[in-house]
Amino acid sequence: MLQSWHDLLFAHWPVSQQAMREQVPASLDLDLFQGKAWISVVPFRMSGIRPRYLPALPWLSAFAELNVRTYVVRDGMPGVYFFSLDAANPIAVRLARRFFHLPYFDADMSLSYNADWIEYSSLRTHRGAAAAEFTARYRPSGPVFRVEPGSHEEWLTERYCLYANDRHGRIWRTQIHHIPWPVQPAQCEFTRNTMTPLPDVPPLLQFSHRLDVLAWAPELLP
Repeated sequence: MLQSWHDLLFAHWPVSQQAMREQVPASLDLDLFQGKAWISVVPFRMSGIRPRYLPALPWLSAFAELNVRTYVVRDGMPGVYFFSLDAANPIAVRLARRFFHLPYFDADMSLSYNADWIEYSSLRTHRGAAAAEFTARYRPSGPVFRVEPGSHEEWLTERYCLYANDRHGRIWRTQIHHIPWPVQPAQCEFTRNTMTPLPDVPPLLQFSHRLDVLAWAPELLP
């Protein structure tokens, strides 16, 4: 599949290994940076989502999305594990839950531009799901740079697969490909963030204007 990610904010917080270990399937190892686990809240918008060789459909291929994720490794392949993915397109939510085994949820979402600020809000509306809300505004606060090999920024962003567990407890891996992230320092003002419990420390913030991504079909792991 092809897709593009736009106006993305990474907001990263350090968390204890013990707290994260209780939330991640035992068949996935926590990936740690300097002995700490990390959790990230990632608002952005998507466009051009489509299978290879097919055109994008306006009513299906573009919508806002908000992810909550942590960092894991399996078989030597570091990746991302999602706790939730809220999206503003109910058809996309159901397709992603069915074919990619990802915890997508319906949400009322808005994204607007006010000078150089991006104003973003999300309210989960998925039937039977836990309440979750996010309201903030953010913007880049410095020039674009490429992350340095071995840096914390590279560890958080340069991951080329994602892991999911289905309702039977099986683990799936979806591989993705893209150029190295073009990121910028960022500024964010949070109004409300109940997406997940977070420590009372300032987050590490990064911004990216656009990234084009390829994604393959999920693979069931033994």
